[in-house]
Amino acid sequence: MGEQPNPLYRDLQGARANMLRTRVLMQRADLAVAYFGPKYKQWNTASDAGFALASGLPLVLVRPAEHIHALKELDALATLTVETVEQAAQAIAYIFE
Repeated sequence: MGEQPNPLYRDLQGARANMLRTRVLMQRADLAVAYFGPKYKQWNTASDAGFALASGLPLVLVRPAEHIHALKELDALATLTVETVEQAAQAIAYIFE
């Protein structure tokens, strides 16, 4: 992508490359898992979760209890919501049992 004139354009080009990768991989996916950890505001995760839902993918939302209010709209759209990665893994394993 070459040298960028400033950090804003570098970030924008990086975001475009990441979205290209995300779109290609999601088109191959059977489901999506969106993980919201306890420490950071994860705008990229929210964007990817929205893209998965718009693409018709089932969404497993992983979020700690302290994020219930902040993620209530996404929670309402998710196929399944759990609080830990282990619970998400158990749910996915259930598909193959």
